[in-house]
Formats: sequence, structure tokens, C-alpha cells
Amino acid sequence: MKVPLSWLKDYVEIDIPLPQLARILTMAGLEVEEVRLVGLPFPSQEQHEFKFTGISWDPQKIIVARIDEVMPHPNADRLVLCRLNDGAEEIIVLTGAPNLYPYKGQGKLENPLKVAYAREGSQIYDGHQPGQVLTTLKRAKIRGIDSFSMVCSEKELGISDEHEGVIILDDDAPEGMPLVDYMGDAVFEISILPNMIRNACMVGIAREIAALTGKPLRKPKRTIQPVHPSIEGLATIKILDTSLNPRFVVGLARNVSPNPSPYQVQRRLRLAGMRPINSIVDSTNYVMLELGEPLHAFDYDVLVQRAGGKAPTIITRTAHPGEKLTTLDGVERSLDDFTVLVCDTAGALSIAGVMGGLESEVTEKTRNVLLEGASWNFINIRQTVASQRLNSEAAYRFARNIHPNLAKEGVQLGLERMVCWSGGEIAEGLVDAYPQPAFDPVISLSEADVQRHLGIKLTARQVADLLERLEFECRIEEDTVHAKTPPHRTDIGEGMIGQADLIEEISRLYGFDNIPASRLAVELPPQRGNPVQEMEDRLRDILVGLGLQEIITYRLTSPEREARLLALEDVPYIYLQNPISADRNVMRRSLLASMLEVMEQNIRLRERLAMFEIGPVFIPQPDQLLPAEPHHLAIAITGKAHPTSWDRSNSARLDFFDLKGIVEALLETLHIKNVRFQPLAHPYYHPGKCAQVLSGENSLGVIGELHPVIKKRYDLGTSPVIAGEFETGVLRAVMPDRHDTRTVSAFPPVLEDIAVIVDEETPAEKVLASIFSGGGKLLIEAQLFDIYRGEQIGPGKKSMAYSLTYQATDRTLTDKEASQIRERIIRRLEQDLGARIRSQ
Repeated sequence: MKVPLSWLKDYVEIDIPLPQLARILTMAGLEVEEVRLVGLPFPSQEQHEFKFTGISWDPQKIIVARIDEVMPHPNADRLVLCRLNDGAEEIIVLTGAPNLYPYKGQGKLENPLKVAYAREGSQIYDGHQPGQVLTTLKRAKIRGIDSFSMVCSEKELGISDEHEGVIILDDDAPEGMPLVDYMGDAVFEISILPNMIRNACMVGIAREIAALTGKPLRKPKRTIQPVHPSIEGLATIKILDTSLNPRFVVGLARNVSPNPSPYQVQRRLRLAGMRPINSIVDSTNYVMLELGEPLHAFDYDVLVQRAGGKAPTIITRTAHPGEKLTTLDGVERSLDDFTVLVCDTAGALSIAGVMGGLESEVTEKTRNVLLEGASWNFINIRQTVASQRLNSEAAYRFARNIHPNLAKEGVQLGLERMVCWSGGEIAEGLVDAYPQPAFDPVISLSEADVQRHLGIKLTARQVADLLERLEFECRIEEDTVHAKTPPHRTDIGEGMIGQADLIEEISRLYGFDNIPASRLAVELPPQRGNPVQEMEDRLRDILVGLGLQEIITYRLTSPEREARLLALEDVPYIYLQNPISADRNVMRRSLLASMLEVMEQNIRLRERLAMFEIGPVFIPQPDQLLPAEPHHLAIAITGKAHPTSWDRSNSARLDFFDLKGIVEALLETLHIKNVRFQPLAHPYYHPGKCAQVLSGENSLGVIGELHPVIKKRYDLGTSPVIAGEFETGVLRAVMPDRHDTRTVSAFPPVLEDIAVIVDEETPAEKVLASIFSGGGKLLIEAQLFDIYRGEQIGPGKKSMAYSLTYQATDRTLTDKEASQIRERIIRRLEQDLGARIRSQ
């Protein structure tokens, strides 16, 4: 938010240097991101750590001057000569400002014009260059006339980008005064936190400064008295859903005339980032920036005409199916059924809390204005802003929950500003519909609470004094302060939350720098492990060690995105009520679908991809409000098995067995026993290239090569994609708390090979199980290294060759012992599988 210093000074005395003010605000939670100087001198760089930009006006060269006469240029139609008095002498100044043309040739002006005048040698911005380019005024001859000084536009002085005409100051500007003394300024760019929307206005920032510096706060005062006839009977209000519109207030200004606002008002609006329009619209924007309450002005006569000549009835309701509205930006908008509208009996007038409608806007013909101030459901405003993609200053404030009490105060002050700048009169009274009065909680806070949270000793009186600076109403009972929340704040909770909120306010005013470092006064809670997180961290470490890369994808997706993988399944989803975008409107059901999108985006950048992700999926539960959120592990690999190098030109492609090896290594490192791979038919995976991974009877997950039909839905190149998905909760359940370890033997092993002929249908895991069953503890490793099929071993048979390793930890095995182990293995194979040893 842009905050002009001159505007703040209307409400609080500021007598400290700008860097100190910036630091005070920042340390109180109002971070000053930048200070833009508009005329004021730059502080010494050594004195602060803040960013200062802008331009300083030389007080001897840039001053307030008076134009007494505007004369035609003898040699140019688009230039004029101004008879100017700078308080010391009369000078002829040449300019081409179009807003001075109407005064040309009138002779001595009855009402002289006050302007910003730059003498020779002044440093200003070049009004004809894009951006802000500094230039120094030098003497020159233009169309036969000497020119050495100039009357300035706002761009040349760094106020705004406006350069189509020179600045015409208000009539009270004293000629000869240095311009920096008259209207030099500084604009603070302040980051407003979401829970500090009360400070998204000048009075709010001034209130903070007053509280932090101990200076009194001067609130805006109203001086114009309303007159008869009153507004009673001239407008009525009907609220159809009070939860969406807790309060609606309107007032009436009669016989106004839309004029240009006073220059000080225009300048302040521009410095705050808003464009001046006319005195009526400017008054609504000015009060919004002043108090924080967005206002909207309706042309009252248009409303009467729409009501058939009767007093209009203002209705707030949600949009009807198919209803449309053309907003002030000229866009016809299709409205959602949740969008709240301000309407009359003829139809929609504006999108509540966001933007007005074009038909009832204020124009040059407007003479009577119905001014609206309201309070809206901030969540509904956020939904509307997201749906319509329509941001505005009003929506920014309403979407952060401003207090309903500001509606009445804003309308009263808005009518005051409007009539002051536009003429006319204020009709007596307001129409105020307030069906849901706001609750301002009362929080009790003891001296012990403050000491426990902040580590400092403050008396109840000191606590109350700090809170009263922020307009809390405090009552003290012994050592406890009972503080009532002021009627401009919605960020203070009840109970323990409210206590925490007050502790924050006390610490901000006391000063974070003033709170001493101290040890915790209470005992630390017992430290407990997080088995779920520890398990997932261990999985990450193992998989990274196996050469895979972790990815993190959005938990939000859309049914259309996941349909490429889940098209063969009819699955329900958890839908978001307020999605951030149309293609992120549900919670994901599959990690694998998100992972394939990432692979698709990176497939052309790498010759090999091997990645994994650990995270939750969201499964709707029948008759349950919340979904089940099991954590899954997804793995996917594709591309070359080995990187291209000078000694390997054609590397093999990754296949099913590469992923199987990764999974085996993972489960072995987790010490999960009785692991087996069982053939499975699954809609995601290629027939015959898919397996269910089990530990005993527990299903851990499924791996396989991606089904060709599914692979065609993604741009994944020509290499096969092998993937798998596991449930980490099951992995954790079957993983033992403790595991046996084997001593590293100092004695040499015995190595030998064995070739076994078995039926073609016999899986390798059964052969391996029989080998270990027969070998006993002295068999420490068995590795399959060859499979042979041929006429020599007969049809329906296969030969499986294993390398065996025997080793003891206490001795060197003898040939006899090795032979006994081999014989036991052969007998076990014969008994379990009907196997026979292949002859040499």
C-alpha cells in the first residue's frame, strides 16, 4: 500500500526522521519496502537500511509561482507565453501545456493561476522521455524566444506519470514559497499483512504511529450539517441473506456537481496509486483510502427512473441462473450463483464488494447521489474475485474482512467530502440495515499471562496503557485486564486465541527489541518421534542412494488430468469449493498420474529419467466429511540403462527387471522379509509385464511396464516406461522394529555353481527358497546367473544356474563340509520341486 507522508500528518504529528519512522513501522509488523521521495531531501545512506528512491526539489530553484497572464507565442500556435511572478520578479516563461490554452489571450487573469515553477539549473525529470530520466534546465532559444525555466507537470516533479498539462495548484498556494515546503512529500510502500487489513488506510497507519510514538490521534471530523428533507422514504433496503451481507448503509447527497477535485486531493490520490476522476468518484476513493471502508456512488435519479419514478428499493441477493452484468470496466460478465449482487427491482446494479455496474455509474449529468457503504462475507468476496478474475481496491479490503462498523462512518464521511468538493447538501439521516451486529470480544489477560508468554513483568496498568493506545477499552480487576476489542478490528479472537492476539499487540508496542532473551520458564514437553515422517525420510535416503531423483507435484489436479491414467476406472473425487484455477479443482487420487506429467515435460531433456515421489492421495469415504489420506510412494524409470559414453555407444533400455531390482534393494534395506513378486493383470500396466509385490500375504504395491494404450496418452518417447506405486503405511507395518545382523567373517568363503532343471512353470523364487532351506546358515548367498532352454533338457523344462557362497564366521570350511551342504541343497530341490541336477 502506498502511504503519502503528508496525508498521515493530517491525523498524527510526525517529528522523527523518515528512516526512523520506517524502522518503527517495520518493527511493528508494517514492513516498509520502499520510501519514494517526492521533493523531500534524501537521508544520509549511512543512517538507515531502507530503500529510498525518487527526486529532491531544490528549495532555491523549484518554487510556487503565479501566472497573471497567458499570451500567444508570436511564432507558434501550440506554444504560449506566461507572465509569471515567482515572488521576487516577473518573468516571461514559454510552455506548450494544453491546459493553459483556455486562458490564452484573456489579458490579465481575474483569478491568477498558482503553478510549480522550476528556475534555470533545476534538476527535474524529462517529461518527454519514457520512464524517469533526470535532466537539468539550461538556457535555450525556442522559436525565437529565450527559454531558461519552465512551469512543471507532475511527471517532471516525480509525482505521477501525468505530463499532458502543468500542475495548477490550489488558490491558497503562496507564491515564492519553496515547493518542497508547500507540498514536498514521501510515499511509504508498506506491506499490509492479511490480518492487518485495519491498517490498509491512512487513519489505520496513523493510529499505529500514534500508538508507537505516544502522540495523539486526530480522527477526521465532520463539519457540514445534514439538512431537511431527510432520506426517510427516499430509499429502502432489503437484504435476502444476512450471512452474506451483515450490514448495508446508504446516504443521499443532493444538488451536487461533478467537478475536478482540489489539487491536493488529486495529488494524494495519485501518490496513493489511484487515478482522479471527478469530485464525486474521488470522494469515495479518498474515504476508502482514508478510513478503509470502500464506498460506491449510484446516480440516484437513474435509480428512480429504473423504479418507475418511485423511491428505489436496494436489494442484496445472489445472482440468478444465467444473469449477466456489465461492470464499470465495460466488460459483460456472466455471474455465478454464489456471487452477491446489489440490485434494485429492475435488476443488478453492481457486484457486491467488487465493482459497480455501468448503467448506474456517476456521470457529468449526475446531480443526486445515493452513497453506499456495506459489509460483506469475506469468503464469498474471495470466491467472486477468483471466479471473475476481477481484482479491485474494494475487493482487496472486503476479502480480508473489514469491520461492519466502518460502513456507517464511511458513508457519513464520504457525504461530507462529496458535498465539500462538489457543492450541494447532505440529506438528513441514513438508511441503515444492520441485521447481524458484529460481536467485539472481551479478552481477559493477567500479569502472569504476559510474563509467561513474553518473559517480561508488566503491571496490569502498564498492559492496559499499551492496549488503550490501540483503542481497546480496558477495565482492571486486581492483576487482570479485561480488554474490549475496538469496533474497527476483526482480527481479535476469543479465549486463548484472543489472549495470544493481545500478547502480540503488547509485544508490538512494547518493542520486540526491548524484550530480553531469557530461558523458557516452563518444562519442555516430552520429545516423541514421528514414525510416519521418519519412515518417509528413510525411504527418500534409500531411493536417492539408488540413483533416483525426488520430485514434488501439486496435490491439486483435475479429473481430466488424471483421466489419462485413470480412464479405465470410474472414480469419485474430493472437489474444492474455491479452486485456484479450473485445472486444479480436485484433490489427487494418484501419485503416478502426477509423476507421468512430470516425465512428459522432461522426457526430451534427459536420456534417462528415474524419479520418485512420496505424498498423500485423497480418497473419498462414504458418509464421511473428510477423505482418507494414505501416503503413497510412486517410482518411474525410462530411457537408457547407462549414460552414453565413449566406450558404450548403444546402451540397453531400462526394463521391468531394472525397476524390480530397485524395489528389491529398497525392501532389503528396510529388512522386509518374505518378499515375492506375483504376476498380476492390472489396467495401468502391460499384460505379462506386471507384478504384485508381497511380503507374506501383505500386498505392498504393484510394479510394471506402462500399458501401451496409456503410454499413447502421454508424450513419453519410444522407450518403455516402468512404474510402480506403494502404500507407505503398509511398508511401515511390515518393516521390523529390529533386525538380525551377520558378523563379517574373517575366513575365506567357498564358491561353487549349481545348475538345476525344473519345470517351465516353476518360478525362480521357489527355487531360491528351496536352495536357502537346504543350505542352512552356512549358505550366505545364492545368485541366479543363467537360464537355459533347449532339446538337451527336454520340452517344458528349463535349466537355472546359481552361484552359491558358503562361509562360516568361526572357521574355514572343509571340502567335506561344502560337499554336505551341496548334497542337502540337492535333496531339498528334489523333494520340493522334483528338480534334478543338470549333468556337466
